[in-house]
This record gives sequence, C-alpha cells and structure tokens, in this order.
Amino acid sequence: MSTPPPAPGTHHDRILADLRDRITRQEWPPGARLPFETDLAESHGVSRMTMNKVLTQLTREGYLVRRRRLGTFVAQPRAQSAVMEITDVEAEVRALGLAWRFRLISRALRPPLADDIREARIQGAQAGVLADVLALRGLHFADDQPFCLEERIINPAAAPAALEQDFAQEAPGHWLRRQIPWTSAENRIRAVNAPEGVARDLGLASGEACLELTRRTEISGQWVTVVRQTYPGTRHQLLAQFEPRGEDAPPLSQSPPR
Repeated sequence: MSTPPPAPGTHHDRILADLRDRITRQEWPPGARLPFETDLAESHGVSRMTMNKVLTQLTREGYLVRRRRLGTFVAQPRAQSAVMEITDVEAEVRALGLAWRFRLISRALRPPLADDIREARIQGAQAGVLADVLALRGLHFADDQPFCLEERIINPAAAPAALEQDFAQEAPGHWLRRQIPWTSAENRIRAVNAPEGVARDLGLASGEACLELTRRTEISGQWVTVVRQTYPGTRHQLLAQFEPRGEDAPPLSQSPPR
C-alpha cells in the first residue's frame, strides 16, 4: 500500500487521508473490521453519504473489503513480487517479432492530481505549494494491435528539457532513458479490471482483466517520473529466471527501468 499524501482541504479528501493513514500505520490491521458507516460519519462530522463515498474509494484502491451484512474490513496486503529486470515496451514487442510504434494520445502541463501526489510522493500538498507536472498518455502498438497503454507524469524540476519535447516522434521512456540518469526505482505490479477509458484505448471490453505495472524513479531523492503501463491480461505474462548465486558470483545485470 502506498504512503498517503498529506490531507487536502475538502472533507472528503481529509477523511480519505485520515483513514488511509490509520490503515497504513496498522491502527486498523489487515482483517480488522471498521466501525459502522454511521458511526464513522458521526465521528468525522459528515453525512453518511460522504462517508460512503470515502469507503467506496478506499475499496476501489484495495485498502478495504466490504462484505454484505458483515461490514467493512481492512484488506489483506497483496502479494508482491520482485522483478529483477523489465525491458522497455519496444523491446518486448520486437522480441515477439512484431512491429512496434507509439502514438501519443495527450500531453498537458497541469497541476498534480491526488493520485499523482500519492504515487510520486510529491511534497508540499498540505501547504498548497505544488508545481505543475507534465502528464502524458500514449499507446504502444504491436503491429496494428494495441499492446500497452502508458500513462506517465514527469517532474519538470528533475527533467526540465522534457517541456521542450512533444513526444510525438519518440516515446517518453526512450527519451528519459537517454537523457536522465536515475539512482533508485521501484515497481508495483497488480491485476486490475480495465476501467472504461483504459478499455477503450486498448480495444477491450470494460472490466476486462489487465496487468498493470506502476514504476517510480528518482535521482538523488528527487522523483523523476511515475508511469503506469496497462497490458491486456490475455496478451501478456511476466517471466522471471533465476540462477543460484554464491558469495563470489557476479551481480545480475539490470536494465534501466524507464
């Protein structure tokens, strides 16, 4: 589970941040049943409708499980797998013997959204001091079939030259790999059901199973980019290969995770 951003100003977002914090600090451990919705609403001084919306969002994010007639429970943590090496999307497509191309869907310089703040761990949200992020949405193709939907934000403070790129000719991952070094990276992989917009771009039915990879990179403690790549579940799999390693064995190589 991700570290929550500082609590914003609206009642909804303030309560959302408070409940996330209770869960991540394990004040409510996995499997714990939450107080009744009416009691939570009363203790936070909001309507039951507002509290219902908060609990529904936390359920969508995977923090809670709601069971009819039983109540609302803290979800068990998802299993996490370490991925030693992940090639870029172009390499994945070409390894299949297919032609790769990238189509930029949208490019915008805008304030970070709540999800951006949480995923990138952007500081200054509580004080309202937030610099714009460069938001990109694009589609990778294998031959003429959608292969992967890419949704990315870039930190202009860490990569100012990105503001001069239109990314119509070069995929943002390629450009970042060439231009910006990184000192640490992390991946999160999970199974999701495609929401309407994602399903539309990938040519799927709404709710169809997909594999989602979210990657965050930083340089010297400053975040560079957060990218969410969504693959149709029927067309993609993860493969990990392992070898026994002794104390004198050389370290395994790792590709730049852009």
